[in-house]
Amino acid sequence: MMSQTERHDPYAQRPWLASYPEGVPADIDDAEYSTLVDMFNASVAAYADRPAMQSFGVRQSFRELGVAATQIAAWLQTHGLSKGDRVAIMSPNVLAYPAILFGVLLAGGVVVNVNPLYTHGELEHQVNDSEPRFLFVFENFAHTVQTAWPNMRVGQAIIVRPGDLMGARGLLVNAVSRYIKRQTPSYAIPGAIDLKQILREGAAMRFAPVAVDRDDIAFLQYTGGTTGVAKGAVLLHRNVAANIAQTWAWQRHHIEPMGPHTMVTALPLYHIFGLTACCLLLVKIGGCCLLIANPRDLNNLIATMRKNRFTLFSGVNTLYAALVDHPDIGKVDFSALAHSVSGGMSTQEVVAQRWKALTGQPIIEGYGLSETSPILTVNRPDITEFTGGVGYPIPSTQLSLRTPEGAVAAFGERGEIVVKGPQVMPGYWRRQDETAKAMTPDGYFRTGDVAIMEPDGLFRIVDRLKDMILVSGFNVYPNEVEEALSRHPKVREVAVIGVPFAHSGEAPVAFIVPRDASLTTQELKAFARESLTNYKTPRFYEFRDALPKSNVGKILRRALKEEFLTRHRVLAPQQEDGSAAL
Repeated sequence: MMSQTERHDPYAQRPWLASYPEGVPADIDDAEYSTLVDMFNASVAAYADRPAMQSFGVRQSFRELGVAATQIAAWLQTHGLSKGDRVAIMSPNVLAYPAILFGVLLAGGVVVNVNPLYTHGELEHQVNDSEPRFLFVFENFAHTVQTAWPNMRVGQAIIVRPGDLMGARGLLVNAVSRYIKRQTPSYAIPGAIDLKQILREGAAMRFAPVAVDRDDIAFLQYTGGTTGVAKGAVLLHRNVAANIAQTWAWQRHHIEPMGPHTMVTALPLYHIFGLTACCLLLVKIGGCCLLIANPRDLNNLIATMRKNRFTLFSGVNTLYAALVDHPDIGKVDFSALAHSVSGGMSTQEVVAQRWKALTGQPIIEGYGLSETSPILTVNRPDITEFTGGVGYPIPSTQLSLRTPEGAVAAFGERGEIVVKGPQVMPGYWRRQDETAKAMTPDGYFRTGDVAIMEPDGLFRIVDRLKDMILVSGFNVYPNEVEEALSRHPKVREVAVIGVPFAHSGEAPVAFIVPRDASLTTQELKAFARESLTNYKTPRFYEFRDALPKSNVGKILRRALKEEFLTRHRVLAPQQEDGSAAL
C-alpha cells in the first residue's frame, strides 16, 4: 500500500522505464534468484571445467573451487561453526579468498569482510562489533592481528599465504613472497593454524549441507569508516542474490553473446563493489575473475593485462586515471574488451575520454552503496560515449529525490536519493538507532547523496550531503569544482573540501596533484574562473605529491579536511598574489 508521500511522488511512476534497453524487464521475478549457496552450487555443476578464478598465473576451475570451498566448510562445521556464526576474512585478492568466502556461506556462516590495511584499532572495532568465531588473515597483515589479539573477541586465527591453492606454483609464489616480505614485521598469534592444514583436514571430513534460507544473513559489510565509526550493513542472501539478478538482467542482452567472460578484478573483493560486480556476478554467469592482489602496483597490473585476454574491466576513477597515464598502457591488447564499468566515486569526464580513446570502449558508470548490495543505477550498456550521469535505476528499484524537509523534489531539482528495492539491507548490525535514522517515514533508505534526474530518467549525482560547502548561503558541490579543475592539462588529481572562512562561513579549498611541475596557483585560479562562478572558485590551493585514498582508491576528503583543520582553524581572506593569510 502506498504512503501519502508516495501517492504524491512522481518518481513512483518510474519515468526511467521508457529509457530501458530492449529486453530489460521493469522488475525481476522472485524465481530468478534464491540464495548465494544455491547460485554457487548451480554454477559449480554447470561450469565445472571452466576457469573460475586466476591468480599469479594459476587458473582454478569451478570444480576445484567447489572442492576447496567444501573442504573449508567441512572443517568449520566440524570445529563448531553453527548457522549464523560470523567468520572474518582479512585478505587481498588471492586464490584462497573466494574459496574461503564460499566455504563460510556453504557452512551457513556470515562473512565479515575486513580491509587488510586496517590499523589494529580499526580491526579491534570491527571484530568486537561482529564477534566472529574465526578470522582468516593474509600472512602479510598478521602482525596487525597479533597487536590487536589481546583486545579482540575472536576464537581462532587462520593464516592465509599467497600461494595457497596454487599447487606446485604456490611454492614459488610463497618463496617470492617471503623474499619481498623480509621487511614485514614478524608475528606470533596464539593458537593460529595455516589454511593448508584446514584444507588437508577438511578433505577427510564429511560436510553436512546446511539449509540456508533467503532471509539468512550472508554478509556484514562494514561501512561509514570515512565518515564516522564503521557500522555493519546486514546483507541477507536475498539482498545480494537479487542485486546479482538485477545487474545481470540489465546487461545480459548486451554482453552475453560476447562470453564466456574474463574480468580484470583489480577492485578488492572485501569491498562491496568488487564482491558483487566482479566475484559474485562472474560466478553466476560462469566467468573468470582475473584476481589482482595489489592494484596499486601498476607495473604488475599492466603486465598481467598484457598476458591475458579479458573482456570486462571494472574500476574507480583513480584507477582509470592512473592506467591511462602509465607509459606501458599502450602495450595492452584491448581488442576483446566488451564492457568497462566504474563506481565508488564520480568518474571525471577527462578520464573517461582518455579511456575511450585508448580502448575504444566508454566507461559505463553506475552508483550504489554497501547498504544496497550495492548497485542501484547503471548507464545503458550500449552507450557509445560517457554520459556524466550514473544511469537509470535497475529493475525492481524505486528511487525518489527528497528535499531537506522531506518533501518530494520536483523533476529537475536537487534532492537526496532515497530508495526501496530487494537489494536494500534490512538494517545495521545491532544498531537500531542508526537504522531508524537511515530510513524515511515511508520506508525508503536515505543514501546521503544529492542528485538530479534528467527528463529521460537518467540520474546525475551532485554530491554527498555531508561534503556540501555553504558559501554565503550558496551551495557548492565539491564534485562540480573537482570536475572543472580536472580538465586543466597540468592537473593529475584533485580533491576539494570546505573549511571555515571568516567572510563567508565556508570556502572551497583545492588539493592538487600536478601533472606538470610548472603549474601555479594563479594559473589554476584563472582556469577555474572560466567555468565556475566566483563563490564556487577555490579560495586556496595546496599542491601535493599524492592524495589520501581508501582501499578502492576513493579520495578521502574527510582525511584532507581533518589534516587541514589541525593546521588552520579558520581560512582567512586571500591575498592579491593568490596566497592565503592563515
